[in-house]
Amino acid sequence: MISLVVLISGTGSNLRALLEAASDAEYPARIVAVGADRDAPGLAHAEEFGVPTFTVPYTSFESREAWGQALLEQIRAWNPDLLVLSGLMRLLPASVVDALAPNIINTHPAYLPEFPGAHAVRDAIAAGASESGASIIVVDNGVDTGSIIVQERVPVVEGDTEQTLHERIKPVERRLLVQTVLDIADGLDLRTV
Repeated sequence: MISLVVLISGTGSNLRALLEAASDAEYPARIVAVGADRDAPGLAHAEEFGVPTFTVPYTSFESREAWGQALLEQIRAWNPDLLVLSGLMRLLPASVVDALAPNIINTHPAYLPEFPGAHAVRDAIAAGASESGASIIVVDNGVDTGSIIVQERVPVVEGDTEQTLHERIKPVERRLLVQTVLDIADGLDLRTV
């Protein structure tokens, strides 16, 4: 059984999928806490499942590094085996990544290395891409540059908007995330991905 801390910034649809999976006694992972960088609506999912939450507001700190140190203290208080970035819309400072690597994974709504960054779905539409996708990566100190654990293509269909494409990517992201956590619990070594 592995323990997870999940970090979010938004509605937490990937978080909810993990919470539902972890509520099954046969699933070999438990979420011990959920954190956010703001008052994220997705924290309600954790509360619904009885999982403790914490918030480290980015805007309360003078620098990204100071925020990162406060965040790292909160994460370490839970002593997780794995940190899952699930819609966290902030780059972790290098000091945080270095302290927890390689046991940090991130979800991304694109087929990396295509369309890295915060606006992947919008960028895919703007580029006229015929396909996008979903990726789960090991977090490093770059922007969506870590080793790819798993990814899957999602077609862009005629008339797609950023919202409609993202709604089709989200279920793929959720499925890949739940499976990746299962694989890690079953012995996938993130150092060798």
